Amino acid sequence: MAVWQTDDEVGQHDAGDQTLTDPQPPDQAPQAFPSPAETPPQQPATYRAAPGDAATRTRDRIARRKVDKFTERREQLAAAALATLAEQGYANTSLRDIAQHSDFSHGVLHYYFADKFELIIHCVSKYKAECVTRYDELVASATSADELRYGIGAAMASTLRDDATMQRLWYDLRNQSLFEERFRATVREIDQSLEEMIWRIVSRYAELSESPLAVSPAMAYALMDGLFRQALLAQLSGDAAAGDMLDKHITQLLPGLLG
Repeated sequence: MAVWQTDDEVGQHDAGDQTLTDPQPPDQAPQAFPSPAETPPQQPATYRAAPGDAATRTRDRIARRKVDKFTERREQLAAAALATLAEQGYANTSLRDIAQHSDFSHGVLHYYFADKFELIIHCVSKYKAECVTRYDELVASATSADELRYGIGAAMASTLRDDATMQRLWYDLRNQSLFEERFRATVREIDQSLEEMIWRIVSRYAELSESPLAVSPAMAYALMDGLFRQALLAQLSGDAAAGDMLDKHITQLLPGLLG
Protein backbone atom coordinates (compact mmCIF):
# COMPACT_ATOMS: atom_id res chain seq x y z
CA MET A 1 0.00 0.00 0.00
CA ALA A 2 1.44 3.41 -0.92
CA VAL A 3 1.31 6.50 1.23
CA TRP A 4 0.55 9.83 -0.39
CA GLN A 5 2.48 12.92 0.89
CA THR A 6 2.81 16.49 -0.17
CA ASP A 7 5.89 17.71 -2.01
CA ASP A 8 7.10 19.64 1.09
CA GLU A 9 9.08 16.60 2.23
CA VAL A 10 12.48 15.44 1.06
CA GLY A 11 13.43 12.03 -0.44
CA GLN A 12 10.26 11.79 -2.54
CA HIS A 13 9.43 10.48 -6.06
CA ASP A 14 7.68 13.00 -8.32
CA ALA A 15 4.10 12.18 -9.11
CA GLY A 16 2.59 15.29 -10.58
CA ASP A 17 1.52 17.75 -7.91
CA GLN A 18 1.84 14.99 -5.32
CA THR A 19 4.60 12.49 -4.57
CA LEU A 20 4.74 8.86 -3.65
CA THR A 21 7.10 7.53 -0.99
CA ASP A 22 7.73 4.14 0.51
CA PRO A 23 5.86 3.55 3.76
CA GLN A 24 7.75 3.69 7.06
CA PRO A 25 8.06 0.51 9.12
CA PRO A 26 5.28 0.27 11.72
CA ASP A 27 7.67 0.61 14.68
CA GLN A 28 9.45 3.68 13.28
CA ALA A 29 7.97 7.15 13.24
CA PRO A 30 8.13 9.08 9.98
CA GLN A 31 11.42 10.96 9.66
CA ALA A 32 10.96 14.73 9.72
CA PHE A 33 12.92 16.86 7.30
CA PRO A 34 12.91 20.64 7.13
CA SER A 35 11.32 22.16 4.11
CA PRO A 36 13.50 24.12 1.68
CA ALA A 37 11.99 27.30 3.08
CA GLU A 38 13.07 26.31 6.61
CA THR A 39 16.59 25.22 5.68
CA PRO A 40 19.10 27.99 6.59
CA PRO A 41 21.40 28.97 3.74
CA GLN A 42 24.96 27.75 4.07
CA GLN A 43 27.54 30.39 5.04
CA PRO A 44 30.54 30.83 2.75
CA ALA A 45 33.91 29.59 4.01
CA THR A 46 35.23 33.12 4.47
CA TYR A 47 33.29 36.20 5.54
CA ARG A 48 32.80 38.84 2.90
CA ALA A 49 31.80 42.25 4.13
CA ALA A 50 28.72 43.79 2.69
CA PRO A 51 29.39 46.64 0.28
CA GLY A 52 28.24 49.09 2.94
CA ASP A 53 30.78 47.75 5.49
CA ALA A 54 33.65 48.07 3.00
CA ALA A 55 32.62 51.62 2.16
CA THR A 56 32.51 52.53 5.85
CA ARG A 57 35.98 51.12 6.45
CA THR A 58 37.30 53.01 3.44
CA ARG A 59 35.81 56.27 4.71
CA ASP A 60 37.29 55.66 8.19
CA ARG A 61 40.71 54.90 6.72
CA ILE A 62 40.65 58.07 4.63
CA ALA A 63 39.55 60.11 7.65
CA ARG A 64 42.37 58.70 9.82
CA ARG A 65 44.88 59.40 7.07
CA LYS A 66 43.69 63.00 6.89
CA VAL A 67 44.04 63.40 10.66
CA ASP A 68 47.54 61.89 10.60
CA LYS A 69 48.53 64.16 7.73
CA PHE A 70 47.18 67.21 9.54
CA THR A 71 49.09 66.31 12.72
CA GLU A 72 52.28 65.64 10.75
CA ARG A 73 52.06 69.01 9.02
CA ARG A 74 51.44 70.80 12.33
CA GLU A 75 54.61 69.21 13.71
CA GLN A 76 56.58 70.34 10.68
CA LEU A 77 55.30 73.88 11.06
CA ALA A 78 56.01 73.88 14.79
CA ALA A 79 59.58 72.74 14.22
CA ALA A 80 60.08 75.48 11.62
CA ALA A 81 58.57 78.11 13.92
CA LEU A 82 60.46 77.10 17.02
CA ALA A 83 63.81 78.53 15.97
CA THR A 84 62.30 81.92 15.11
CA LEU A 85 60.29 82.07 18.34
CA ALA A 86 63.31 81.09 20.40
CA GLU A 87 65.50 83.68 18.72
CA GLN A 88 63.11 86.63 18.78
CA GLY A 89 60.84 85.85 21.73
CA TYR A 90 57.08 85.72 21.95
CA ALA A 91 56.37 89.46 22.03
CA ASN A 92 58.59 90.23 19.03
CA THR A 93 57.34 87.45 16.76
CA SER A 94 54.22 87.20 14.60
CA LEU A 95 52.99 84.43 12.33
CA ARG A 96 54.11 86.56 9.40
CA ASP A 97 57.65 86.76 10.88
CA ILE A 98 57.70 83.00 11.24
CA ALA A 99 56.53 82.55 7.65
CA GLN A 100 59.34 84.78 6.41
CA HIS A 101 61.90 82.55 8.15
CA SER A 102 60.45 79.25 6.97
CA ASP A 103 59.34 77.50 3.80
CA PHE A 104 55.67 77.97 4.68
CA SER A 105 53.40 80.86 3.78
CA HIS A 106 51.54 82.99 6.30
CA GLY A 107 48.26 81.50 5.05
CA VAL A 108 49.45 77.94 5.64
CA LEU A 109 50.59 78.79 9.18
CA HIS A 110 47.27 80.43 9.93
CA TYR A 111 45.40 77.39 8.63
CA TYR A 112 47.14 75.03 11.05
CA PHE A 113 47.42 77.42 14.02
CA ALA A 114 44.80 80.02 14.89
CA ASP A 115 47.40 82.50 16.15
CA LYS A 116 50.90 82.71 17.61
CA PHE A 117 49.51 81.96 21.07
CA GLU A 118 48.37 78.52 19.94
CA LEU A 119 51.65 78.01 18.10
CA ILE A 120 53.94 78.90 21.00
CA ILE A 121 51.91 76.78 23.42
CA HIS A 122 52.26 73.81 21.10
CA CYS A 123 55.99 74.37 20.54
CA VAL A 124 57.00 74.88 24.16
CA SER A 125 54.84 72.03 25.46
CA LYS A 126 56.39 69.63 22.96
CA TYR A 127 59.94 70.75 23.73
CA LYS A 128 59.57 70.50 27.50
CA ALA A 129 57.99 67.04 27.19
CA GLU A 130 61.09 65.90 25.29
CA CYS A 131 63.31 67.36 28.03
CA VAL A 132 61.45 65.41 30.70
CA THR A 133 61.99 62.18 28.78
CA ARG A 134 65.71 62.88 28.48
CA TYR A 135 66.19 63.21 32.25
CA ASP A 136 63.93 60.27 33.05
CA GLU A 137 66.24 58.05 31.02
CA LEU A 138 69.17 59.10 33.22
CA VAL A 139 67.19 58.34 36.37
CA ALA A 140 66.21 54.91 35.08
CA SER A 141 69.75 53.92 34.08
CA ALA A 142 71.69 55.18 37.15
CA THR A 143 73.01 52.42 39.43
CA SER A 144 74.70 54.57 42.09
CA ALA A 145 74.13 57.92 43.80
CA ASP A 146 77.31 59.42 42.36
CA GLU A 147 76.50 58.21 38.85
CA LEU A 148 73.14 59.94 39.04
CA ARG A 149 74.52 63.10 40.67
CA TYR A 150 77.25 63.66 38.11
CA GLY A 151 75.04 62.51 35.25
CA ILE A 152 72.33 65.05 36.08
CA GLY A 153 74.87 67.85 36.52
CA ALA A 154 76.42 67.10 33.13
CA ALA A 155 73.01 66.78 31.44
CA MET A 156 71.81 70.14 32.75
CA ALA A 157 75.03 71.79 31.65
CA SER A 158 74.61 70.25 28.19
CA THR A 159 71.01 71.51 27.98
CA LEU A 160 72.21 74.96 28.95
CA ARG A 161 74.88 75.05 26.24
CA ASP A 162 72.90 73.42 23.45
CA ASP A 163 69.39 74.77 24.06
CA ALA A 164 69.89 78.17 25.64
CA THR A 165 67.49 79.95 23.28
CA MET A 166 64.87 77.23 23.67
CA GLN A 167 65.09 77.48 27.45
CA ARG A 168 64.83 81.24 27.16
CA LEU A 169 61.57 80.79 25.25
CA TRP A 170 60.18 78.72 28.12
CA TYR A 171 61.04 81.41 30.67
CA ASP A 172 59.59 84.00 28.29
CA LEU A 173 56.31 82.07 28.22
CA ARG A 174 56.34 81.69 31.99
CA ASN A 175 56.86 85.43 32.43
CA GLN A 176 54.06 86.17 29.95
CA SER A 177 51.69 84.08 32.08
CA LEU A 178 52.06 86.66 34.86
CA PHE A 179 50.34 89.17 32.56
CA GLU A 180 48.21 87.06 30.20
CA GLU A 181 45.73 84.73 31.86
CA ARG A 182 45.31 82.46 28.85
CA PHE A 183 48.93 81.28 29.27
CA ARG A 184 48.54 80.28 32.90
CA ALA A 185 46.89 76.88 32.58
CA THR A 186 49.55 75.62 30.16
CA VAL A 187 52.41 77.13 32.15
CA ARG A 188 51.13 75.56 35.37
CA GLU A 189 50.83 72.21 33.62
CA ILE A 190 54.39 72.38 32.27
CA ASP A 191 55.68 73.63 35.62
CA GLN A 192 54.01 70.70 37.36
CA SER A 193 55.56 68.20 34.95
CA LEU A 194 59.02 69.72 35.56
CA GLU A 195 58.54 69.65 39.32
CA GLU A 196 57.57 65.98 39.13
CA MET A 197 60.64 65.28 36.97
CA ILE A 198 62.94 66.93 39.52
CA TRP A 199 61.26 65.00 42.31
CA ARG A 200 61.92 61.74 40.49
CA ILE A 201 65.59 62.73 40.25
CA VAL A 202 66.03 63.63 43.92
CA SER A 203 63.91 60.69 45.12
CA ARG A 204 66.05 58.26 43.17
CA TYR A 205 69.17 59.97 44.44
CA ALA A 206 67.96 59.59 48.03
CA GLU A 207 67.12 55.94 47.40
CA LEU A 208 70.57 55.22 45.97
CA SER A 209 72.15 57.14 48.86
CA GLU A 210 70.01 55.22 51.36
CA SER A 211 69.11 58.52 53.05
CA PRO A 212 65.83 60.38 53.53
CA LEU A 213 65.06 63.63 51.75
CA ALA A 214 64.89 66.85 53.78
CA VAL A 215 62.95 68.92 51.22
CA SER A 216 59.52 69.00 49.61
CA PRO A 217 58.95 68.56 45.84
CA ALA A 218 58.27 72.30 45.45
CA MET A 219 61.47 73.24 47.29
CA ALA A 220 63.64 70.82 45.29
CA TYR A 221 62.23 72.20 42.04
CA ALA A 222 62.66 75.83 43.10
CA LEU A 223 66.31 75.25 44.04
CA MET A 224 67.25 73.49 40.81
CA ASP A 225 65.22 75.84 38.64
CA GLY A 226 66.81 78.86 40.33
CA LEU A 227 70.31 77.55 39.65
CA PHE A 228 69.44 76.80 36.04
CA ARG A 229 67.87 80.19 35.38
CA GLN A 230 70.86 81.99 36.91
CA ALA A 231 73.22 79.97 34.72
CA LEU A 232 71.05 80.64 31.67
CA LEU A 233 71.39 84.38 32.14
CA ALA A 234 75.17 83.96 32.37
CA GLN A 235 75.22 81.77 29.26
CA LEU A 236 73.18 84.26 27.21
CA SER A 237 75.48 87.03 28.43
CA GLY A 238 78.47 85.27 26.91
CA ASP A 239 79.91 83.58 30.00
CA ALA A 240 81.78 80.55 28.63
CA ALA A 241 82.04 79.02 32.10
CA ALA A 242 78.27 79.09 32.77
CA GLY A 243 77.76 75.43 31.90
CA ASP A 244 80.65 74.21 34.05
CA MET A 245 79.42 76.30 36.96
CA LEU A 246 75.91 74.87 36.66
CA ASP A 247 77.32 71.34 36.59
CA LYS A 248 79.27 72.05 39.78
CA HIS A 249 76.30 73.65 41.54
CA ILE A 250 73.95 70.77 40.74
CA THR A 251 76.40 68.13 41.97
CA GLN A 252 76.86 70.13 45.19
CA LEU A 253 73.12 70.68 45.64
CA LEU A 254 71.91 67.09 45.55
CA PRO A 255 73.72 65.88 48.72
CA GLY A 256 72.38 68.98 50.53
CA LEU A 257 68.80 67.85 49.87
CA LEU A 258 69.23 64.76 52.05
CA GLY A 259 68.35 64.65 55.74
